[in-house]
Amino acid sequence: MYIDAAHWLHPAEHIPSPFHNQRDDPADISLLVVHNISLPPNQFGGPYIEQLFTGKLDPNVHPYFAEIHHLQVSSHLLIRRDGEVIQFVPFDKRAWHAGVSEFEGRDKCNDYSIGIELEGTDFHQFTDEQYLKLTQITQLLTKHYPAITFDRITGHQFIAPGRKTDPGVCFDWFRYFSQLK
Repeated sequence: MYIDAAHWLHPAEHIPSPFHNQRDDPADISLLVVHNISLPPNQFGGPYIEQLFTGKLDPNVHPYFAEIHHLQVSSHLLIRRDGEVIQFVPFDKRAWHAGVSEFEGRDKCNDYSIGIELEGTDFHQFTDEQYLKLTQITQLLTKHYPAITFDRITGHQFIAPGRKTDPGVCFDWFRYFSQLK
């Protein structure tokens, strides 16, 4: 596994999202944010996450999609239940995953973070394949972007408390951090 000169992960499927922009300081990549997502809610599989992150979600397919199809959101990576990795935004660009957020007194986490979505929910256990892939990717990211240290890895729920709850109570932080050592 490696990151190329254009900041794309290999091996991974690359599905470019239009929902990103330039970082104010492309060298300031110093936070990793873990999220979860499922579309429709509590359902896994299908093309809907990719469609949301690329602006192609059909509002007529599911009632929930009518509420969210207009959103301009993305993450750098999605890790599916089977461990498949999809990259939407190069790591040196600002993906739109964190929204209104703050980490250690600094706001606008999108400016300096990498966002990784796990296909899942707050209340479903994540898979062994997801933990394995997340661990491998985190180890690679911390080597490639040394400002991301283990104390600068967090969940969406911690940078947007009261607004976001992911990755949720079923994400095993102890397991994840134990595997990183």
